[in-house]
Amino acid sequence: YQRRVHGDRSRELHLMAGLAKKVDGEATGAESKIRITLTTSKSVANLEKVCADLIRGARDEKGLKVRGPVRMPTKVLRLTVRKSPCGEGTNTWDRWEMRVHKRVIDLYSPPETVKQITSIAIEPDVDVEVVLQP
Repeated sequence: YQRRVHGDRSRELHLMAGLAKKVDGEATGAESKIRITLTTSKSVANLEKVCADLIRGARDEKGLKVRGPVRMPTKVLRLTVRKSPCGEGTNTWDRWEMRVHKRVIDLYSPPETVKQITSIAIEPDVDVEVVLQP
């Protein structure tokens, strides 16, 4: 005999509610989730332009359900190095940093339309990663 605690029951109800929400809301039928990840370390303006173009093409032209762009936290990669090549003299340092900006866009559509959506002109310094999720 195992006694069920009130907390476990509420957790089960919460999970069932989440499952019902997932079935009702997002990926139903022949639609699949397409996650597009855009990253850049050079120009945030170009990144935002590509995001806007992708969303405009998916929403207006194809009539797809779009989530995003979700702005992920900016990664700041820092490197501190000595200015002097030989190690002599005053201890002076150079501080370099590179910022990596990332955006995530979720599309809900049939897998065949991925090629049509991603056929827009993408700026040269923006990296695009497309992942199909069932």
